[in-house]
Amino acid sequence: MQISLKPCKDPKTIATDCLVVFSNGQLSGALTAINEASDGAIDALLKRGDFKGKVAETLYIPYLPGIRAKRLLLVGTGDSETVSDADADKLLQSGIAVLNKQQSKDCCLLFGDLRVDGRKASWLLQRSAQLLEVSRYRYSETLSKAKPGSALRRAVLQGSNSDSNRKLVEYGQQTAEGINVTRRLGDLPGNICTPDFLAKESRKLARQFEKVKVSVLDEKKMQQLGMGALLSVSAGSDQPARLIAIEYQGAAKSQRPHVLVGKGVTFDTGGISLKPGAKMDEMKYDMCGAASVVGTLRAVAGAELKVNVVGIVAAAENMPSGRATKPGDIVTSMSGQTIEILNTDAEGRLVLCDALTYAGKYKPASVIDIATLTGACVVALGKHAIGLYSNQDDFAAELQNCGNEARDRAWPMPLWDDYQPQLDSNFADMANIGGPEAGSVTAACFLSRFCKDYRWAHLDIAGAAWLSGANKGATGRPVGLLFNYLQSKAKD
Repeated sequence: MQISLKPCKDPKTIATDCLVVFSNGQLSGALTAINEASDGAIDALLKRGDFKGKVAETLYIPYLPGIRAKRLLLVGTGDSETVSDADADKLLQSGIAVLNKQQSKDCCLLFGDLRVDGRKASWLLQRSAQLLEVSRYRYSETLSKAKPGSALRRAVLQGSNSDSNRKLVEYGQQTAEGINVTRRLGDLPGNICTPDFLAKESRKLARQFEKVKVSVLDEKKMQQLGMGALLSVSAGSDQPARLIAIEYQGAAKSQRPHVLVGKGVTFDTGGISLKPGAKMDEMKYDMCGAASVVGTLRAVAGAELKVNVVGIVAAAENMPSGRATKPGDIVTSMSGQTIEILNTDAEGRLVLCDALTYAGKYKPASVIDIATLTGACVVALGKHAIGLYSNQDDFAAELQNCGNEARDRAWPMPLWDDYQPQLDSNFADMANIGGPEAGSVTAACFLSRFCKDYRWAHLDIAGAAWLSGANKGATGRPVGLLFNYLQSKAKD
């Protein structure tokens, strides 16, 4: 979509398919001029109560005389002087939903006096660009008849056409591109989105962007490197595992990269510790951590951030067969630490631990792993907050702030040594589960044993990565949080 910036001019002279005016339901600003041009039509609508200006309320007017815009859309902002960032999202999304429903080809958004609590005016521009672009996503690849897509091709936002504003709009769009890449990969079924498919999609980034390089390790190479934990997950599958490294160089080679590590279990049956049948179809989403890594690298490369980033995707399929890893088996990780596998459904930490060890070759400035790791995190935080663990409190606080800024929120969880003994094993250096208590915490404690030399954080996105029910589908999280973090590093 082409998104541009223009200062507000006389609204009745704006030529557009649909003019969107954000209003509290009072005659002021742009509405005053539009009302005069239309011989009091707006005043009449307001007086008879057709539009009261409540937050996210909309009134679509397909024709209004006296203005050049073909259609007018009023979007309510409420009666307060400012709105929360949550309400800002609601009113933007409600307006965009009407634009898409009416198949508008272009639009102009007049924000008027709309102000968001604790946010600069430029935040609204970046957020609008992101939500406009995200709204264009439609899953269609396995449908015989594709759903109608968004007709929007151009949008004008009311704002100064400054270099800084244009850059923020670009960041908003590129974040959305990354989110939509992540959603598509998550929504694809497991018989299409295999480890090899993820490798193929990653290689597309290298062809698309000059600053991206992709390398893929096969199982033979992983065996040589001693990745016994990762390979134990794919042992029962006919689909071979892949370790994918996506390197983006946006800064000098001397600058240490920030490494993102994604869990890419393209389908998770639980292995020998077989999952219940109900909702097992949703285990195609067990690679959403990997998808978010690919999506974030797409956004970073598209925005040409001046930062070095490495995305590592640990891709495998967890299946039961005669070759599958069994409960009680002991494997040796790339780090040399041995692991007693008490439950083969706790496989995400097994693919991640070897990938986290592999990350050391890049001498990283920071390491963040992203994984749909535990149902316990869903119980603790639901679908709204991402579980955030880190071995450095200031790093956790930094990522939490980045999530708040991006409206992609995470909540810090404990990573205390008190929990570590739950992973004790009589037969190996550690077990891969810590019992029924604090399952998300002990999973993070397990990963922490492979990250002692890094500035490291773990994002458990099990509740946030996809929605169930009528709106079933991948959300694209936490691309917003990750992009905001990397954007802040580029500023440095």
